Amino acid sequence: MARNVEIKARLTKRSELEDRIVPIADSGPIVLKQIDQFYRVAEGRLKLRQINGEHAELIFYRRSDAAGPKTSDYSRVPIVHPDQLSQLLTSALEPLGIVSKTRTLYLVGQTRVHLDEVEDLGNYLELEVVLDPSQTEVEGSEIAKNLMQTLGIRSEDLVEGAYIDHLTR
Repeated sequence: MARNVEIKARLTKRSELEDRIVPIADSGPIVLKQIDQFYRVAEGRLKLRQINGEHAELIFYRRSDAAGPKTSDYSRVPIVHPDQLSQLLTSALEPLGIVSKTRTLYLVGQTRVHLDEVEDLGNYLELEVVLDPSQTEVEGSEIAKNLMQTLGIRSEDLVEGAYIDHLTR
């Protein structure tokens, strides 16, 4: 499984944050319209993601729901027929809900910086420090913390859980 270290924070001043990201970004912005269908599984999370109505992938991941840097172990598989897979998964598993968002993606070093506008929730920042196999979780957490400091993200801005948790409460 691949690994990353993630944080999620609520945003109040998206444009100001974007002004801090642009000068340090290696690439971006890339705008992605994502629709994630979540399904109940015994452990972790399973979602079928459709991207810009053109691509799809099935994603399984495990991570803590704590606020602050946390490790996520994940697997992704490209999907050719997302509508048929959605029907199959809905027949076999309990659907939990759908998260629709517009994601603006920047890359800063090995970190994916996501500015997410989540339908019915608002604006969020996600940092995903993609770890290479030789890196420790501690190293990834330090990278995330340093980038949080550079971007002015405070610990009180951090949120727990996944977007689906906030939508289904």
